[in-house]
Amino acid sequence: MFVVTVEFVLVPEHVQRFLVEMNANAEASVRLETGCHQFDVCTGASGTVFLYEVYDSEAAFQLHLKSPHFLSFNETTLPWVADKKVATYQRSYPVPQRRHMELGA
Repeated sequence: MFVVTVEFVLVPEHVQRFLVEMNANAEASVRLETGCHQFDVCTGASGTVFLYEVYDSEAAFQLHLKSPHFLSFNETTLPWVADKKVATYQRSYPVPQRRHMELGA
């Protein structure tokens, strides 16, 4: 599984509007993208928002970046973001259910 984390620092007066747009993007991603399995939106102090996203593969994430809901979200919210950090990972545990069954566990 391919994991993406994103940390946003938001312009303070746009936090609530950003969250409305972000939650809609997260919901659409899980509902419409077969390769997106998890999309957590977490809020922190001082206008920070942290995302934890799980995809089948990096290719599935690249499809997400081209999806209409992401492109609309990104265009709308870009002026509201003071800073953004993205990191990617390969998840080693838990093992996806299909793989777990293949191993005979």
